[in-house]
Amino acid sequence: MVEFLHTFYTTSGFGQVAIGNIVMMVVGCLFIYLAITKEYEPLLLVPIGFGMLVGNIPFMEGMGIGYREDLSVLNILYHGVRYGWFPPLVFLGIGAMTDFSTLLSNPKLLFLGAAAQLGIFTTLFGAIFLGFTPAEAGAIGIIGGADGPTAIFLSSKLAPDLLGAIAVSAYSYMALVPVIQPPIMKLLTTNKERLIRMKPPRQVTKREKILFPVVGFLATAFIVPSALNLLGMLFFGNLLKESGVTERLANTARNGLIDTVTIILGFIVGVSTEARSFLTPQSIKIFALGAASFAVATAGGVLFAKVMNLFLSKENRVNPLIGAAGVSAVPDSARVVHVVGQEYDKTNYLLMHAMGPNVAGVIGSAIAAGVLWSALTK
Repeated sequence: MVEFLHTFYTTSGFGQVAIGNIVMMVVGCLFIYLAITKEYEPLLLVPIGFGMLVGNIPFMEGMGIGYREDLSVLNILYHGVRYGWFPPLVFLGIGAMTDFSTLLSNPKLLFLGAAAQLGIFTTLFGAIFLGFTPAEAGAIGIIGGADGPTAIFLSSKLAPDLLGAIAVSAYSYMALVPVIQPPIMKLLTTNKERLIRMKPPRQVTKREKILFPVVGFLATAFIVPSALNLLGMLFFGNLLKESGVTERLANTARNGLIDTVTIILGFIVGVSTEARSFLTPQSIKIFALGAASFAVATAGGVLFAKVMNLFLSKENRVNPLIGAAGVSAVPDSARVVHVVGQEYDKTNYLLMHAMGPNVAGVIGSAIAAGVLWSALTK
């Protein structure tokens, strides 16, 4: 009996647990707490947080239950992350939810989405300086786009060994948009700039909305064919929405499909944070670089808006706060812009204007990922 109890104990989680497992489970509980009490991206942090708990329960190798063990349930689900199957499906749902009207009515806002990608490329060089290979640095840099699916897609191609740390870092900073962005926005703008009122966007015709996903896809896909999967799904989803004849398909893409994929994607990203492979000096560097990347991206969008105003007439000026929405955290960064703007003028509604650079950032991050993949693939 004693031998049986000893064997049972040593093969149980209690007998195999390490301090690293406990640390990661505490982090998982923190994610769940922030998601529920602070409502920081709950649709992402709850699955990721609980996945961390699952991924850090120790077990005997060979039981066929771990995400690294061939043909286990978790292993099969992990293939969707490891080989980049899930991100394009998320982009399909995003396309079916996105209204590009503000961007179409004021095309110059596209430049703010492009400027916010500055964080990606500055972090690329910072990661190389810290000793990462160019391919790893490219995967880390994409965190600055504030686009979790794109970060997963690119890291699965360029740095699969760093996928867990990159994915968790990307989603963590997306959830912390309301915390990270406002201080940077306020630091880089004056009170007078925050009070700028923008002209109401013009009414966009149905024909323009239908043509945009077709023309937009052809233009961007020819520039970066390597981003074909992401851009194709994004614009396809938007065509389903705007065509007016495929509402059932659009509704499925923006509800049932994206919800299902988000659950699995978030959960399996959390599972992949197994302590022995996640708690490394590299992971700490990735989190630091991710924070810097996000901050630079926010600053890049705001500062470029200020530069644009030097060349625009008074009635066409943009409120520099909306430059922060150039990151791809849709629609959270646009909401943050609106909230910060309302702190200074309760009657100044920036949300509709901020959605322009926000959706441009989605396109920009996908293009940046394609450029990096093309340039850094051996």
